[in-house]
Amino acid sequence: MVAEATEPEGLLPGASATVQTVRGPVDADQLGIILPHEHVFINLLREYRSDGLLDDADLMARELGRFAAVGGRTVVDCTTRELGRSPARLVAISSQTGIHIVMGCGHYRDPYIDAHAVDRRDVDQLAAAIVAEVMHGVDDSGIRPGVIGEVGCNGPHISAVEERTLRAAARAQRTTGLTLTTHAARWPVGLAQLDLFEAERVPPDRVVIGHCDMVPDPAYHLALARRGAFVQFDTINSQVEYEIERRARGVLALAEAGFLGQILLSQDVCLTSDLSAAGAGGYAFVVSTFLPRLRAAGLSEAECHQLVADNPRRALTGRGR
Repeated sequence: MVAEATEPEGLLPGASATVQTVRGPVDADQLGIILPHEHVFINLLREYRSDGLLDDADLMARELGRFAAVGGRTVVDCTTRELGRSPARLVAISSQTGIHIVMGCGHYRDPYIDAHAVDRRDVDQLAAAIVAEVMHGVDDSGIRPGVIGEVGCNGPHISAVEERTLRAAARAQRTTGLTLTTHAARWPVGLAQLDLFEAERVPPDRVVIGHCDMVPDPAYHLALARRGAFVQFDTINSQVEYEIERRARGVLALAEAGFLGQILLSQDVCLTSDLSAAGAGGYAFVVSTFLPRLRAAGLSEAECHQLVADNPRRALTGRGR
C-alpha cells in the first residue's frame, strides 16, 4: 500500500476545515453555493466530434459569470489529465471571475485511459503519482488538486484497466484524505465502484457516485444512499421537460426517504451545447431553474440551500452534518 504521507500546508488527512482550490486552500465556510461536478476546459472530441471541446477562455469566463450572477461561488472541475486538464488556465479564469475552482486528478475511464502506460506501473505506483500531484502540484506548476476524480467506468462493469486505476484512486484517497468522485453513467455501476472502494478501506461518506440521474432507477439511488455514499444528480442540464421532472422526482424520492443530506446537484457542463451561449442552461441552470422546481414541489428554502451549499461542502471536507 502507499505509505501515509506527511501532509503539506493546507492538506489535512480525513475531514478538513479547508478545501484546496487552484489558487490555494480556502476555508470551507467561504465556498458558498457549490457545483460539485463540472468542467471548464475539456477535450471530448474523440466522442463528440462537433461538440466536445471547451477551450475558449473568454467564453468560459462569461459562462462562469452567469453562475456568479445567481449567487454561485465554487465549481469542482472534474477534468483529468486525459481530458485536457489545464491547471494554469484554471488559475487564470478563477482569478478573473472570482469563482473558486477545485481541480480533479486521477485517471478518467476507458477508452481515455492509456492502458499501455498503466500496465507499466503497479497500483501503488499509480497511487503514488496521484498523491504527488495532491501534495506538490501538477508537474512543475505547484497547482494542487482538491478532489480525486472524476474516475470511473465506461460501461456496466469495471474493466481490468479501470479496476487498477480505481484502486489507485482509492489508495490515494486513503493517503491524502481527499474525496473520491466518480463517473458511473447509464448503468448502476456505482454499486460495484463502492464495493471496490470499501475493499480498499475508503469510507463511503468520502465517495461521490456520479451521474446517478442517468440511471432512472430509484432503487439504485436508495441503495447507494443506504451504504453511505453521496448520490450525485449531476446532468441536470436538459431543456426537455420530462428530463427535468424525472430528475426532480429522483431528488424528492431520496429526500422523502430521509437521505436529503446525501444528495448533490450539478450540471456536468462538458459540451458546447451545454453552454448558455448555445441556448442551454450553462452553469446557472441548477440554481436558476431546478431549485425553483424543487421549492414548488415542497422543499423549503433551507433544504434547497442544503442541497447546493451544505451537502457539497460536507462532501468535499468530510465535516459537518
